[in-house]
Amino acid sequence: MTVDRDAIRDQRAEQDEPTTDVSTTTVVAYVFAAVLLVAWFLFGWLVQRQGFVASVGEAAGTGFGLLLVVAVVGTVRRSRR
Repeated sequence: MTVDRDAIRDQRAEQDEPTTDVSTTTVVAYVFAAVLLVAWFLFGWLVQRQGFVASVGEAAGTGFGLLLVVAVVGTVRRSRR
């Protein structure tokens, strides 16, 4: 029983560690990416006259691609520390 309680206490201590704040640059970059995705959707739907579903799919695919790039860059940056 004591070992279990110690393990639970250690896990709680790790979870209570303060997290780092998100920088203003990161927030601005995310807002910029969101605006670009909405613009990409509107461009495909209204200018190119694609279907609504096709434009949503294209914008969603681009968004997932951006998330993949962000994940890879974050992993590379974290591994260098």
